[in-house]
Amino acid sequence: MTSEPLNSDPLGRHLFSFGVITDTHVNQGEDDCNSPFEVNRLANRRMRHVIRDLNTRDLAFVVNVGDLVHPVPAIPDLYAAAAARFHEQVKELKHPLYLTPGNHDVGDKPNDWAPAARIHEDYLALWEEHFGAQYRSFDHDGCHFIIVNAQIINSGFTAEEEQQTWLETDLAANRDKRLFLYSHYPPYFSKPDEQENYDNIGEPGRTWMLNLLEKYDVEAIFMGHVHNFWFYRHGETDCYLLPSTAFVRLDYSEMYRISPGPGSEFGRNDRPKLGYFIVHVHEGGHVCDIVRTYGNEAALGSPVVAEPSCIAPVHPRLNRRGDFGFDMRQNWMEIVEIPPTGGLDEFDRKQVRNDYPLMALWEMGVKKIRIPFQDLQIPDNIDRLRMLKSHGHEFTLFSFGNPSPRHRDLITTHQDIFSAWEIGLNWEVLERDIGGVGEIARAVVVPVYLSRLRSIDEQRSEAGKYYHAINHGFLADDRNQMADALARPELSGALSGVVFRLTLEMSPWATAATASAIATDLGVAASVHLRMFGANPALETADDYLSVSRIAEAMAAAATFDNVTVYADTFVDIDRGYFPRAGVLDRMFNPRPGFHLVRYLNAALNRVGGEISACAVGECPGGRYIQLQVGKGTIVLALPDTHATELSVPFGAAHGEQIDLSSGEIARVAVENDDTVSVIVPMSNGVRFPVLIIPS
Repeated sequence: MTSEPLNSDPLGRHLFSFGVITDTHVNQGEDDCNSPFEVNRLANRRMRHVIRDLNTRDLAFVVNVGDLVHPVPAIPDLYAAAAARFHEQVKELKHPLYLTPGNHDVGDKPNDWAPAARIHEDYLALWEEHFGAQYRSFDHDGCHFIIVNAQIINSGFTAEEEQQTWLETDLAANRDKRLFLYSHYPPYFSKPDEQENYDNIGEPGRTWMLNLLEKYDVEAIFMGHVHNFWFYRHGETDCYLLPSTAFVRLDYSEMYRISPGPGSEFGRNDRPKLGYFIVHVHEGGHVCDIVRTYGNEAALGSPVVAEPSCIAPVHPRLNRRGDFGFDMRQNWMEIVEIPPTGGLDEFDRKQVRNDYPLMALWEMGVKKIRIPFQDLQIPDNIDRLRMLKSHGHEFTLFSFGNPSPRHRDLITTHQDIFSAWEIGLNWEVLERDIGGVGEIARAVVVPVYLSRLRSIDEQRSEAGKYYHAINHGFLADDRNQMADALARPELSGALSGVVFRLTLEMSPWATAATASAIATDLGVAASVHLRMFGANPALETADDYLSVSRIAEAMAAAATFDNVTVYADTFVDIDRGYFPRAGVLDRMFNPRPGFHLVRYLNAALNRVGGEISACAVGECPGGRYIQLQVGKGTIVLALPDTHATELSVPFGAAHGEQIDLSSGEIARVAVENDDTVSVIVPMSNGVRFPVLIIPS
C-alpha cells in the first residue's frame, strides 16, 4: 500500500485522490481471446491485479476512460460475454467506478479507413444495455467531472447533437467549479492542427472540443486509446494520455532506436509501460502519480495478498529537496514519425513526441534539468519548456564561449524559462571571450555559472594518458583560478556560481562538500557535474551498483549543502559511441536500477521535515554511511559494499524505519544497545541497494 503524499505545501492542502485506468480490454473468457497476439490473453488477469492494487489506496472514485472490453460490438455474443467478465471483476472494486466508452466498446470513430467496424447506433444501444449512459457528469468536493463519448463526435448521429447540447449546457452551469474531463480519443497528440489519423479526433469535432477546453478553463482532460503515455497543455488545460493496463500499441514502438527485445511480442508486451494514474487533487492544482504495473497478474480465484507499506512518490511540483537533477544529452522532446506498417494507419506517417523521458522525471520527482542551447533554437521546444516549468521543473541552460548576437537575443528573450545558465570557457582564449561573457551575464537576470574547459595537459595528467575527448569543470585544486576569474573586472559581480567536475574516481559526497566550502569562501554557488563514466572513451561503464551508490551519495549531498546543485550526466543509456555507460533509463526508456533509487530517495528525503545538515560520514561493518542531522533527529544513508548482505550503522533514535530504496518498502528496524542499527541490504535485479533509516 502506498501512503498519501506528505509534501503538499506548494499546492495547498490535499483534498482527495482518484484513480484513472484505461484500455483494460477484458476478454470474453479468462484465456479466451479473439486477438492474434498472445499478450491479449493476459488482459483479464492484469485487470484483476489493477483492481486489487486500487483497493489498497484511499481514493474517492475511479474512472475507466474506455476500451473496457476487447471484443467489438459487431460481434455481440463475444461482446456480451466480455461485458459480463468485466462486471464480475469490478464488483470487487471498493471505490465508485465511472465508465467512458471506447472504440472497442461502441465502434471506431467515423472514418473511411477504419480497420474495425465503425460506430453504429445499434452499438450505442448495446453499450447502454451493458454499461449505462454514454456521457454523464458528477461532483466531488467542489470539483466537477465530465465523461464524454468521443466516438460519436463527427458522426452526424442524433446522439452527437444531444451530447453536444448537453456538454455545452453542463460546462456553462458548472463553470464556477474546477472542471475535469474524460474522453477516450484525444483531440490531438503534438499540434492542434495535425493531420487526422486513427488516434485523434478529426474536424470539425476537434476544434469544437478544444474551444470548450479554452472557454471553460478545464483543468485537466484524461484520455486513453493510444496505450502509451503523453502529456501536453492546451491553453490552461493539462492533457494526459494514459498507458494501458493490458498491452502496448505496437505502432508506437517505432519511437525507439532499438528492438523491443525478446518476450515483448515486438513491443506489445513491453511490461514497464503498462499502468494507470492516481491523481491527487490539492487546493491549488493537481499532480499525477503514474503507477507502473509491469504487467502483474492475479489469477482467477487467487488469494488477495497484503501489500507491504511503501513510501509515496513525490512529484516535481511538490519536491522540497530538488537540488539533484539530470543532464539531458539525448533529445528528450523529440518528435518522431511513426511509419504506416499495415496496422491501424496505412496512408501516412504520424508525428508524435516520445514523452517517456518526461514520465520518468515525474515518477522520480526530478525538478532540475540541464539542457543545451540547441533547445532554444526550436520554437516548439521553447513552448514546451514553459509548459513544463508550470509543472515544477527548473531548467539550467548550458552553452560554450561568448554567445553570438543572435544567441544573445534568444537567451535574453527567453530567460524567464531558466533558473540558471552555465557558460564554458577555454582559458587559452580567455582574454578574447571574457569581456563578452561578462557583458551578457550582467544583461540577464538569470544566475550565470562559469565552467572551465580542461586543457590537453590537464586531461593527460588526469587520465594517465591523452584521449581525444572534451572535459570541463573546475576541480578543487583550481581554487585560485576560480578566485582570479571572479575577481577579474570583466566578470566582477557578473557571476553567481562555478561548475565543478566530479569524475568517476572521486567521492560524490566529499566532492560536493569541498565544492560547497570553496563556493562559500568565494561568495557564489556550486553546480557539481556527476560523471557516470571513466576517462577512457573506449571502455563501458555499466555497473548498476556503482550507479546507484554514486547517485545516492550525490543526492544526499545535494539535499545537505544548500549552495550546491548536482547534475548526473547520464539519464538514458549510452550503448554506442564514446563513453558507453548505464543511465537510469534504458534505450526503450524503461527504468533501470538507478531510476528506482532516485524515485524512492527523493520520496524518502521529502518524508522528513526540517533542514538537513551534515553530521558524520564513516565506515561500518558491510559498507559506509552518511549520517545527517534533520531538526533534532538524525537520518542515516547506509551504503553497502558490493557483496554486503548486512550493515551495522550508528543511529541516534530509539525507534527507526528502514526505507528500501529499490522498492520504497518501509520496515521497522531494531536499535541495538550501542545505538547501532542492523540493516539487511535489499537486492533488486542482482544489484545491492542503499537504505535510508529515519526516526519513527
